[in-house]
Amino acid sequence: MKRFLILSFCILSLLSCNSGNKPDGLLPQDKMVEVLIDIHLTEGLTSALPVAYDSSKVLYSLLEKEVFIKHEVSDSVFTQSMMYYLRDPDEMERIYSRVVDSLVVKESSEGIVDQY
Repeated sequence: MKRFLILSFCILSLLSCNSGNKPDGLLPQDKMVEVLIDIHLTEGLTSALPVAYDSSKVLYSLLEKEVFIKHEVSDSVFTQSMMYYLRDPDEMERIYSRVVDSLVVKESSEGIVDQY
């Protein structure tokens, strides 16, 4: 997750001077949140596996493609949408607040299930 956030902030700084035109096929915020949740879950899964870093990178790439297939989103549309939302820090903060809230709920609900 740290790598993704660092990459996100780097892209934000590079794109801060671009125009505010919406790209074609921009993912709505709700869809963006859903995809980001699955991407972060995938990243967490691959980083927790007891495999070499190179192997986890390959596995992550494969699982990331599965996330895009699941949500019927191409990687290029996701990337364009991410770059667009990164131009507006307030909007990106709202998106990530929803992502984090969803991940916390998911984690706490799984903990409840594991107790029984």
